[in-house]
Amino acid sequence: MNINQIKYVLAVANSSSMREAATKLYVSQPALSSSIMELENELGILIFERSNKGIVLTEAGREFLTYAKKLMGQYEILEERYLSSDKAKEKFSVSTQHYNFAIRSFAEVIRRYEPENFLFSIHETKTREVLENVRDLKSEVGVVSYSGNNEKVLKKLLKEFQLEFVPLMQRETYAYVWKGHPFADRKEISLEELRDYPCISFDQTDDSNFYLTEEAMADYDFAKLIKSDDRATTMELIASLQGYSVGSGMLSEQDAILKGMISIKLKEEDTLTIGYITRKGSRLSMYGKAYIEELLKFRELS
Repeated sequence: MNINQIKYVLAVANSSSMREAATKLYVSQPALSSSIMELENELGILIFERSNKGIVLTEAGREFLTYAKKLMGQYEILEERYLSSDKAKEKFSVSTQHYNFAIRSFAEVIRRYEPENFLFSIHETKTREVLENVRDLKSEVGVVSYSGNNEKVLKKLLKEFQLEFVPLMQRETYAYVWKGHPFADRKEISLEELRDYPCISFDQTDDSNFYLTEEAMADYDFAKLIKSDDRATTMELIASLQGYSVGSGMLSEQDAILKGMISIKLKEEDTLTIGYITRKGSRLSMYGKAYIEELLKFRELS
């Protein structure tokens, strides 16, 4: 087993076909297929089930993929730290759900230190990836939330991943609509009243991650639902289709992409608890410590 074979398995798992994966990897399809089959023979398991309809992960393949992702994450950290041409630069990384205060805190760290040479990263991504990035040390700090619907699931994962969660604030549930929406002047509304309009939800992609959504009301049966994995796309759909999304009500007046958005209090309650996570026992860099200091300026919970 070698690192290329691990990369190949991950690429195939994230592609619709062996051909698509081979194109991404710049290798021939026969070479890719042969390499994965050699790995399967070495491990004594079948990672992918092949048919004329395509390829799908087997149960053994899903288990292997879990470990492969962890291994690749650690390898990328080693590669970046010791083999990258940027290794002389200051490095710092955070991962976050879609919260403007997390982004502003990141910017404040850069303004505070103004390092001469640096390579900083902020990953605005899905819940599980935030958890995995902090667990695998790809990011020093993560910002996540949980609601009443997914609190038990998230806390179970925090324990499993050996992560510590520090709550910062709680937010009630709101609907976001565009300023031209028929209900834009309402102070309060129910999801039943919005039933004729499409709900635009941030896509967590994997059905197994249903309860890892960063949005409240995850278990509500929306009559019309559109999933999007891009914030600008979400805003465009809300404006174009008179749709709405469910969130914490924290709209930034300074964020140009959100101008024209209005938050309306939902009658349904599913309070979000928002906070930051770090890996237990990890030593934070001065940038990690500074980032937490900036996050704590938003803290409302003791």
